[in-house]
Amino acid sequence: MVSKRSLFVKKVVIGVSVGVSFLLLLVVASVSLCWFRKRKNNQQTNSPAPSTLEAFHQKMSYREIHNATDGFSSRNMIGSGSFGTVFKAFLSAENKFVAVKVLNMQRHGAMKSFMAECESLKDIRHRNLVKLLTACSSIDFQGNEFRALIYDFMPNGSLDMWLHPHEMEEIHRPSRTLTLLERFNIAIDVASVLDYIHVHCYEPIAHCDIKPSNVLLDNDLTAHVSDFGMARLLLKFDRESFFNQLSSTGIRGTIGYVAPEYGVGGEPSIHGDEYSFGILLLEMISGKRPTDELFGGNFTLHSYIKSALPERVLDVADKSIFTMV
Repeated sequence: MVSKRSLFVKKVVIGVSVGVSFLLLLVVASVSLCWFRKRKNNQQTNSPAPSTLEAFHQKMSYREIHNATDGFSSRNMIGSGSFGTVFKAFLSAENKFVAVKVLNMQRHGAMKSFMAECESLKDIRHRNLVKLLTACSSIDFQGNEFRALIYDFMPNGSLDMWLHPHEMEEIHRPSRTLTLLERFNIAIDVASVLDYIHVHCYEPIAHCDIKPSNVLLDNDLTAHVSDFGMARLLLKFDRESFFNQLSSTGIRGTIGYVAPEYGVGGEPSIHGDEYSFGILLLEMISGKRPTDELFGGNFTLHSYIKSALPERVLDVADKSIFTMV
């Protein structure tokens, strides 16, 4: 009888010991998993800015870019913006043209723009986004800091030059105007990108600078949204950092297209992009910039269009549309 009780006690002790050991194992595993996750998050959060470039398996050197642009010749310059100049470049090894955006590192905010564009575009893919091929983080022949971004080349330039051909030099002027259907398709392309970066990305992105010059057209006049230098990953948005940048660089976006709330300290949001897209649509239909000399005070592009609805729509529509019908 004693032996049976001893055997029972022994079994209980073993069972309890195994159970406690298993529980401790689960606790240790859970703690270890949490620790590794926290460490990984801290590494991602605290990693130095240049690590963003690790997303590009093949980087270009300054010498390669210098040669591909013929020494950054003015003949190859195809555009300029707030933080840099864009050149057409030919990569002989791949037998294709690319667009190279060279950052002006003397301009305050250029490095932030470079990193914002790398961070925004390194993990996203959409047929209506200009594809970021690679980047260059180096020094030039004089020992100065050099940063450049390399994109797919868009042979039909920007939507801006198609909407306002009279402002372009003759050699860059489109041979015709955009039809109503082409404008409609371009609007759908831009809307598709906004839907993607606002809703379907792993981390929502606010572009913050939607305008015709940032909408580029390929051979088929398919639109590709470019220039994410002002973009913000909304889940990583740092309010204090934004206001510091706002106070040092001015309104976030382009006058005429920027959402009014940005002018009074509003945070970057998808609603700001939606406002800019609305102005873009009005410009595509009317052929007038929001900064046209016609507008001033309370008379804006929006009120100009609104005043013609619904009976006088044709009065405010871009007359060049009708020449293509």
